[in-house]
Amino acid sequence: MTQEFLMQIAQSSVYTILLVTAPALGVGMLVGLLVSIFQATTQIQEQTLAFIPKIVAIFVTILAVGPWMLRVMLEFTMGIFGNLHRFVG
Repeated sequence: MTQEFLMQIAQSSVYTILLVTAPALGVGMLVGLLVSIFQATTQIQEQTLAFIPKIVAIFVTILAVGPWMLRVMLEFTMGIFGNLHRFVG
C-alpha cells in the first residue's frame, strides 16, 4: 500500500463526509441566518428561539435527503470493501 493510495483514500473520505453533511449544514446555516435576522428586526433576544427552528429544519432535511445520504455512504463503503485486497499486502 503506497502513500499515494492512502492519500487517495483520505481524500475520498473527506470528500464523502463533506458531501453527506453539506445539505444539513447548509439548511442549518440558512435557518440560523433567517432566525438571526428575525431576532434583530423584532429585538427578541430569546436564546432558545435560535435552536428550535434549526433542529426542526435539520431533522426535516435529513428525512428528505436521508436516502441519498445513505446511498452515498454505502457506495463509499462498498468501494472500501471492494478494494480490501489492496489494503492487505
